[in-house]
Amino acid sequence: MTQLNRTPLYALHVELGAKLVPFAGYEMPVQYPLGVKREHEHTRTACGLFDVSHMGQLLLRGDNPAEALERLVPADVVGLAEGVQRYCMFTNDKGGILDDFMTVNAGDHLYLVVNAACKNADIDHLRQELPEHVLDVLDRGLLAIQGPKTADVMERLCPGVCEMKFMQHGHFEIDGIPVWVSRSGYTGEDGFEVSVAADQAEALARRLLAEEEVEAIGLGARDSLRLESGLCLYGHDIDATTTPVEAGLNFAIGKSRRQGGEREGGFPGADIIIEQLANKSAQRKRVGLLGEGRAPVREGTELFDSEGNAIGHVTSGGFGPCVGKPVSMGYVCVTESEIGNTIYAEVRGKRLPMAVSKMPFVQSGYQR
Repeated sequence: MTQLNRTPLYALHVELGAKLVPFAGYEMPVQYPLGVKREHEHTRTACGLFDVSHMGQLLLRGDNPAEALERLVPADVVGLAEGVQRYCMFTNDKGGILDDFMTVNAGDHLYLVVNAACKNADIDHLRQELPEHVLDVLDRGLLAIQGPKTADVMERLCPGVCEMKFMQHGHFEIDGIPVWVSRSGYTGEDGFEVSVAADQAEALARRLLAEEEVEAIGLGARDSLRLESGLCLYGHDIDATTTPVEAGLNFAIGKSRRQGGEREGGFPGADIIIEQLANKSAQRKRVGLLGEGRAPVREGTELFDSEGNAIGHVTSGGFGPCVGKPVSMGYVCVTESEIGNTIYAEVRGKRLPMAVSKMPFVQSGYQR
C-alpha cells in the first residue's frame, strides 16, 4: 500500500475529531463531528476554515516568466497587473485541459497554485516545456477561509487585508506570522486563501479557529459548496478531453489570445479552441441541472431528451443544502442546452426530469 502524505495540519485534524480519507495522495479530513451538511451551511452563513495544503505551490522564475507561461496557457498572463491573480488552464494539442490553476504576478516571478492530483504532472510539464526557467516547488501550508463573516474575522486579525478586492494578492502578517494572502476561494463565498510556512501553519489555523465565527470544514462540504456555486472540479467536470469552450470557461481565454488579438494563439490546441470560440462550433456544452424531487443525480448518470435519445451525462451531482433540491452539472448536446429546457436523468431505471439551469445555483459573495 502506498504511504499517504500528510499536510502540516494532520495532527490538528486528528485532535478535532476529523474523519480522514485518502485524497490525491494525502490523508485528508472529509468531515468533522459537525457533519457535512452543517459544515456546508456554516460556511454559507458564517465562516469556514479549510486545509488545502495538499495543493501545489510553485514559483516560476527567469526572464519574462509571463511570456513563457503563455506558451502553455490561453490566459493573458503578460497583461496581468502585479499583485493580481488569474485563473489559468494548461491545454494539450487537442484543446483539452491538462489542469486548471491560479497564477499571481508576484513582481519578478509568478506564483502558481495547482491541483493536488495534477501537481507532479504539472511540475514535470513546466520543467519540460520551459527548461530555461527555474521552477521552485514550495513546502508551505495553504488555508482557505470562506464565508460572509470572513471579512470581519480577517480584518480583526490582519488590519488592511480587506482593502483587497476579489483576485488580488498581497503579503501580510497575522499575529506576527508572515502570510501570502489572496482574496479568493472555491466556495462561491467571499474569502481568502492564506499561504504560510509549513512550520507555522498549525499555529495560524489555531488562531483562526479561536474566532467564534470560524469552524473547521472538510472536503465533503467543500465539494457541495463548489457544486452549488457551479465551479468545475478537475478530473470530473473538466479533463484532457474537454476544451475550455465546451466547459463554458471562455472568460479564461484572454482577449489578446483570441482571434485578432495582439498575441493570438501560441498555446497548445489554439487552432481548435479559437475556432470553437470564434464560430461557436462546439458540439456539447457544460450546463447546470436542477432536479424536481430530492433524489440526488450523481456523476456518471446518463441524460436523455424528451424522445429518449442519449444527449450527455452528469459530471458532478448531489443534493444542494442551500438550494433545497438536487443540483448537478454535466455535458449535453448544444441543441439541448437552452436554459429552462427539460431533460431526463436515468436514476435506478427511472427517467427523472431535470431543468437546465443558470449557474451558479446560489448567489456569489465575491467582493469585486
